[in-house]
Amino acid sequence: MPETILQLTDANIFQKDSLVLKDVTLSIDSGEFVYLIGKTGSGKSSFMKTLYGDIPLKKGNGTIVDFDLQKLKEKDIPFLRRKLGIVFQDFKLLPDRNINNNLKFVLKATGWKDAQKMTAKIEAVLDKVGMKTKGFKFPHEISGGEQQRIAIARALLNDPELIIADEPTGNLDPQTSVEVMKVLQDINKSGRTILMATHDYALILKFPSKTLKCDNGKVFEVVQRAV
Repeated sequence: MPETILQLTDANIFQKDSLVLKDVTLSIDSGEFVYLIGKTGSGKSSFMKTLYGDIPLKKGNGTIVDFDLQKLKEKDIPFLRRKLGIVFQDFKLLPDRNINNNLKFVLKATGWKDAQKMTAKIEAVLDKVGMKTKGFKFPHEISGGEQQRIAIARALLNDPELIIADEPTGNLDPQTSVEVMKVLQDINKSGRTILMATHDYALILKFPSKTLKCDNGKVFEVVQRAV
């Protein structure tokens, strides 16, 4: 039986003091690829931020990669984030250093010490996203799609149990979006669980998968019609 990676029961999601999603109950199993859709302002980002500890879970129950979201302390958050890979819409690469050093910065920050192991890990994740030859480039020297591939590689550094991708194709043109999706699909096929927020319905039609929708303060699974 697949392991449950994320489980929420009657969870209320807040943005500052306002309740944005009420009584959220859902589960995601290991190996699943799940979309999270919904209009701007429907609570997608607050939902994602609750999962990685940016917003506390005040009401309801939630576990993610064996962490209890209700009992999550400030000091636990770095350990939670090591078991998650987070991909943002705007890449969040450090502009003052090349790609290899961007990735090395993350490894050092998460406790890696051995230089040889770090180099090998960086090569491995860059290879996975088709960017093995770009390690010496600076972020401004590569395209948006390539920067997002690097951001995905960075999310893979600590072998996460769950990748949370928040609008990873939001700043990319359609062709590049498809290329980035193919990278995410390959990563999912290798056994990683992915939760991806998106408003790009063309991608969902092209790569159909389990879809959760935020609407009117609720989260529910959408049954996809055959196209």
